[in-house]
Amino acid sequence: MPGANQSFRFAMQTLELDPTLTQTLDQARQAGLTLVIGNKNYSSWSMRPWVAAVAAGIPFTEVRVLLDQPDTAGNIARYSAAGRVPVLLAGEMTIWDSLAICEYLAEQFPEKHMWPQDVAARAMARSVAAEMHSGFADLRTAMSMNIKAKLPGRGRTPGAQADIGRICEIWEDCLSRFGHHNFLFGDFSIADAFYAPVVMRFKTYGVALAPALQAYCDRMLAHPAVARWVEEALKETEVAAAHEDELPD
Repeated sequence: MPGANQSFRFAMQTLELDPTLTQTLDQARQAGLTLVIGNKNYSSWSMRPWVAAVAAGIPFTEVRVLLDQPDTAGNIARYSAAGRVPVLLAGEMTIWDSLAICEYLAEQFPEKHMWPQDVAARAMARSVAAEMHSGFADLRTAMSMNIKAKLPGRGRTPGAQADIGRICEIWEDCLSRFGHHNFLFGDFSIADAFYAPVVMRFKTYGVALAPALQAYCDRMLAHPAVARWVEEALKETEVAAAHEDELPD
């Protein structure tokens, strides 16, 4: 695994089967796509656009900035004044919000269908992604993402329990109306990428789910983009002390 600020190229292994590959690669080169992320074990915000891009087969250069280090703020500031990851560098543009990054990629690569094609499904997908983006603060606080950790039963504050209930409600609704026992809206979409860190949390903290929802989590964990992120997170050797300190007793 590369260290801080070491970069390399990403592309899905199945890209050679995609008839739009040449166009996709040309667009990526012209845009100069670089995605700046944090540690894969901890950074849920980084996970979302990374998984969305890899799932769609969009090539990019990854730059990983280690979190909770003396030089973290300075390293992030090299890419964005917002002081947070993820950041997408696209040519002369800087895009520093996970949802904005995904929206930009969806606009630049419309052939990838990163949002559902059906109007009603797309509207709902955007709604549930936005709810994930702006909500569930209690879950984030009480059950922070730590892929390596195993903490069954911990972090069950009343607020976190309420958030778990709402997430289950969203998943049940999406899967029954659009997913048909696959991903939230049938094919993997940005909405699934936004809930990927929740799947990680549910696994770490041993959240018991209804069979249909556990099956969805299992499909998410088996998706190549998610599985790749997890594999690389497990290989990380760096420890972010502040993130470890946030783990519930």
